[in-house]
Amino acid sequence: MARELQKIIVMGLGYIGLPTASMLATKGHQVLGVDVNAQAVDIINSGRIHIVEPDLDILVKSAVNSGNLKASLTPEEGDTFILAVPTPFKEVDGNPKAPDLAYIETATRAIAPFLREDNLIILESTSPVGTTERVQEIIVAMRPELAGKIHTAHCPERVLPGQILRELVDNDRIIGGTTKAAVAKAKALYKTFCNGAILETDSRTAEMSKLVENSFRDVNIAFANELSVICDHLGINVWEAIALANRHPRVNILQPGPGVGGHCIAVDPWFIVASAPAQSRLIRTAREVNDAKPDWVIAKVKAKAARFHEPVIGCLGLSFKANIDDLRESPSMDIVHHLHQSGIGKIMACDPNVRKEKAPFALYDLKTVIKEADILLLLVDHEEFKDIDPQVIKDKVVIDTKGVLR
Repeated sequence: MARELQKIIVMGLGYIGLPTASMLATKGHQVLGVDVNAQAVDIINSGRIHIVEPDLDILVKSAVNSGNLKASLTPEEGDTFILAVPTPFKEVDGNPKAPDLAYIETATRAIAPFLREDNLIILESTSPVGTTERVQEIIVAMRPELAGKIHTAHCPERVLPGQILRELVDNDRIIGGTTKAAVAKAKALYKTFCNGAILETDSRTAEMSKLVENSFRDVNIAFANELSVICDHLGINVWEAIALANRHPRVNILQPGPGVGGHCIAVDPWFIVASAPAQSRLIRTAREVNDAKPDWVIAKVKAKAARFHEPVIGCLGLSFKANIDDLRESPSMDIVHHLHQSGIGKIMACDPNVRKEKAPFALYDLKTVIKEADILLLLVDHEEFKDIDPQVIKDKVVIDTKGVLR
């Protein structure tokens, strides 16, 4: 039986929305991507991209040239509507880490006038438990005639920046519907481009599963980060200690760093804590350990800087992980920003993946930073930094949060 091609509206053209929209378009669907950023809309309509992700430029160009992908500031009628917008924090009753559903609610209200009977609404944004039901409630409140006549599902993205296109196709996909009919419709759509297994469940379990995935990573990274602080206190090389421990067949300790960033691991555990604060003690503690790591790094830099008169501090890396340009929730950015404000010396930041206009301070090329810096602070393990000759920096003070310059 031939697969059904659809008119699909994708709300949000960021790191998830644009690859998803492009992938669907190259599979023959008619896709309208919607974003509030007029510049991004124009760039995409010209067949180019406004974010950095390997091979995404080729996919977007192909999708736009085929006529199947267009970008717009406003939605239209369609068959399926995909919400791929941010879910940041906001302060509620003194809690600065409460989930902010404003973007999801705004996107839902934007599509409500264009919905028809039997439409499918998919929430891809990582969300607190119950958000998919909230989307449905908003729609029914605005369009009561659609009660019981639309389908809503949560299909959380599960991709790694830098490998998004491959993982969109190859990773298993969770499909959580508010009804069995919604699951069936969402499954049929994702099977048009997913080679991984389609895992069916209800929307609340799907929401929790995504939060659990990232909380698992966060807890394990917190263990590694706490080990790094302990080993530093005891004068032990943490990377050697971890490497030796990992030779045990049932041990796989992750690598420490300057903190945890990105819109997933650094954010999602707080959604669980917000939903069940009394029951999520370990998850909260892990978040606090990882959130405290940048302050520990800053203290290390200040202690070393005190040895110099007006030191030059070279900061290597701004993104939240290696070999991408994504600055969301980046501990490296927070560290460099704090050092700039502290007045402890001249701060020279370098990130070969980040365009100069994206940084709120000057960026320098790697050779210049290495030449001029008294202190080198490595924050991100970009491939370019792994090629630094140890002999060139042997006379410099090195603070390596990723174990690259050993």
